[in-house]
Amino acid sequence: MATRVRSYSKINLGLAIGPVRPDGFHGLTTLYQTLDLHDLVTVSAKQLASGSDTRISLTTNHPFVPRDARHTAWRMVERCLARLGVAAEVGIDIEKRLPVQGGMGAGSRRAAAGLLGLARELGVALPGVERLKLAAEIGSDVPLFLLGGAVLGLGRGELVTPMPDLPRTWCVVAVPSVGVSTPAAFKAWDTLVSAGEIKHVQAMANATANTGILRSAQDDDVEHLRLTSLPQVDKLQQLSLAYSSLSAKTGDCKPGTSGIVRDPNPEKKRDLPDESQADAMNDLAENTLLALVRTGIGNDFEEVVFPQYPSLRITKRQLMGSDSDSPAIYAALSGSGSALFGLYRSEADAKAAQQRVQSSGVQALLTETLPRAEYWERMFAE
Repeated sequence: MATRVRSYSKINLGLAIGPVRPDGFHGLTTLYQTLDLHDLVTVSAKQLASGSDTRISLTTNHPFVPRDARHTAWRMVERCLARLGVAAEVGIDIEKRLPVQGGMGAGSRRAAAGLLGLARELGVALPGVERLKLAAEIGSDVPLFLLGGAVLGLGRGELVTPMPDLPRTWCVVAVPSVGVSTPAAFKAWDTLVSAGEIKHVQAMANATANTGILRSAQDDDVEHLRLTSLPQVDKLQQLSLAYSSLSAKTGDCKPGTSGIVRDPNPEKKRDLPDESQADAMNDLAENTLLALVRTGIGNDFEEVVFPQYPSLRITKRQLMGSDSDSPAIYAALSGSGSALFGLYRSEADAKAAQQRVQSSGVQALLTETLPRAEYWERMFAE
């Protein structure tokens, strides 16, 4: 019998871009968060006799989803079987329910779902570390979907660490029709950073010209100073330390709790009426998100994407709703794509934000964040 996997989506609560590494990738620090929004990936697999060749087929209800080895789920299954030394006949069906939109992890989440479905079908899986290594080969965002909940991503985003979870929080995801190219966004960021560095070097040259320390600001001097005297502020390290500091106070948190703030009296909490308990969880979510905002959490891509696509800035303002009675706790661009999100204290606030966004002709999806325990409890559909 085939295995149906809920392929949950994600947002990036924050994303900081670092310098280009020797391998050509930018260093990143990001805080991922899984959402209740999902596609369905159905995997059927039958192990073949030794010496046989693996056979993979892929079907889908969406015309733009690749049906061959270009698809991340196909590549994931193929490479996993090769590592296991197993030949199998595998069928993958992708029921796409969510819009094609950058920033929600579409290809990455389906690759992870394919891997999890394959393991359940065959009854054999790669060890945890090998599984994460394989996921990182397929895509930078894939490993996070092997953890779920709140996840700190370093490196290209593929070096993942589970973080203390937020409680379930109402969320609105806006999916504008415009598309944002990730390579173009990175290029624009590099141009922005480079221009800022050159301006700073020239200011230094002007400030020291009269002291005899630097006689002129010729191009060679500027380049030399840029490379030797102006190390880029390591925002990646600052943000990763800030994220980690939120978990430092939660060393003995129990599984299934938010993990952000330790409950000093869990027995008393169980006796709270449902409404009071919901208010307490809302307060916890709001306080945690505000603490993250104070650390400087945000998405660096907004600096280059919003000037090119002013409509996205307008959508973020609609999500924020600062002049309304239902403001967001926090709103931002997600990843490098055009999807944006807002997080809200109540369902009523989230629905009001959804209506604000939809009134301008932009699709808006109402959902909730998905903590790690629930992510795994609900992963496999009946």
